[in-house]
Amino acid sequence: MLFVDLLRLTVLLIGGAGSVLGLLTVVAANQNTAYSTVYFSAGWWIIAALIGIFLGSPSRAAGAMSRTLAGAQTQTALPTESAGRIAFQRLWPIGAFAIGAGALAWIWPQVTGVGAGFAILNALAWRGRERAVTAIEQRDGVRFYVEPGSAFAPVKLIRTPGLGRDRMPAGHPPPPPPAAG
Repeated sequence: MLFVDLLRLTVLLIGGAGSVLGLLTVVAANQNTAYSTVYFSAGWWIIAALIGIFLGSPSRAAGAMSRTLAGAQTQTALPTESAGRIAFQRLWPIGAFAIGAGALAWIWPQVTGVGAGFAILNALAWRGRERAVTAIEQRDGVRFYVEPGSAFAPVKLIRTPGLGRDRMPAGHPPPPPPAAG
């Protein structure tokens, strides 16, 4: 599985989990007429969004990816593991978090509201990492693939040659069209 695809999927899943948890918080608090929970949660979501926007700035995203990309092993063969299996191995904790926090909405909607805030924060903090990795792949003409592994272990990457050698450098004029006839 391409590393940029895993990063993109991670952000989408965390953002979706945050949205569902936010909805569950509002619905559960409304049924219990606990409006203070909704106000508290809304305040926390705004704070979490601001923190996530700060942590997701392009310079911080590039810095966050530098160690992982630098530790990639160079290979010429692509990983044989299926992308779906790698994604499930890496991202199942997001689903478990969403189900666990969502189940608590009917008992303690405050917990679900706090969980939604953390999901918002993380989705916004991770949003720029895919662009940072894509920029490095384009610059160096390589592709980064994820090695299969546990969700609780650091991500290990495989660096393979990409198609960057076939591209013209930025600002270089394109080659002339072939002569007719």
